[in-house]
Amino acid sequence: MQRICVIGGSRYFGKLLVQRLHAAGHQVTVINRGSTPPPPGVEHLVADRDDEAALTAALGTRTFDVVVDQVCYTPVQAAIAVRAFRGRTRRYVMTSTIEVYDPATAALPAHAQNTPVPEEHVDPAAWTVRTDLPWHDETYLEAHYAEGKRQAEAVFTRDGPFAFASVRSAHVLGGGAQEFTGRLAHHVERLARGAEIVVHARALPTVFIHYEELADLLRWAATATGFTGPLNACSDGLLDVRDVAAVIAAETGRQPVYRTVAAGEPAAPFSVDRHYAMSNDRAKALGFVFSRTADWLPGAAAESVTAATTPAV
Repeated sequence: MQRICVIGGSRYFGKLLVQRLHAAGHQVTVINRGSTPPPPGVEHLVADRDDEAALTAALGTRTFDVVVDQVCYTPVQAAIAVRAFRGRTRRYVMTSTIEVYDPATAALPAHAQNTPVPEEHVDPAAWTVRTDLPWHDETYLEAHYAEGKRQAEAVFTRDGPFAFASVRSAHVLGGGAQEFTGRLAHHVERLARGAEIVVHARALPTVFIHYEELADLLRWAATATGFTGPLNACSDGLLDVRDVAAVIAAETGRQPVYRTVAAGEPAAPFSVDRHYAMSNDRAKALGFVFSRTADWLPGAAAESVTAATTPAV
């Protein structure tokens, strides 16, 4: 049994992570702003992580074997966590994102086309940190999501007084209505009414992970391994937006209709015109076994179709 603190953990794969940690017999503490209580038997601390004094007060004298941070989006939040958890934990795991590799959001080193991107492509130890930027502004943060994650990783890597690991997640799918981003639902809705799916003329493949698999990987990262640094988390197999739509089409019985995106127009979810699909070789070398996206995506599509056709209660 380990003492594990989860920051966030109130929805989707974070909620499932808390459930599975508790079911495995670990002593789990959840920190969030109080809108969603954790499962019975899980300690609940109510605090806003952006309020350092309130977070420190809520923690009291508690110590943990590991902290899993599900909701760190900025270097300012990372710096607060470094100070608040100094001397309280030996290990800190942050959920990061594939978006850190997106060449549209940062000047990144050149990488061979069609070669999966390894973790060292973005080195947090060398990344510039700017805590003076308007990270508190929601509009700014949404527009700079990838950069916020890169800089948060950098703060933990350089300043964290604990062993630090970041899990860079692929696009997360599955769970029907639980998939709160609505990206899979977007395609279901378009196919259901015969609307056009707006795609790039040469849409490139990307990588995905099922929400249950990500919860299992985070549990493994927190309790079964001691790796540090970034780790890519994605199921095996690259798919492009047309592959995803084809799987949904098989569930709906409707054929997708495509239109090439116009200049300045947003494309559909999962249509990308630049290469940044991740490699999962490091996680495999450390012992994690991934599923194949092609094996679970039909089930995820079926859940999304069911959610779209089930009346709200």
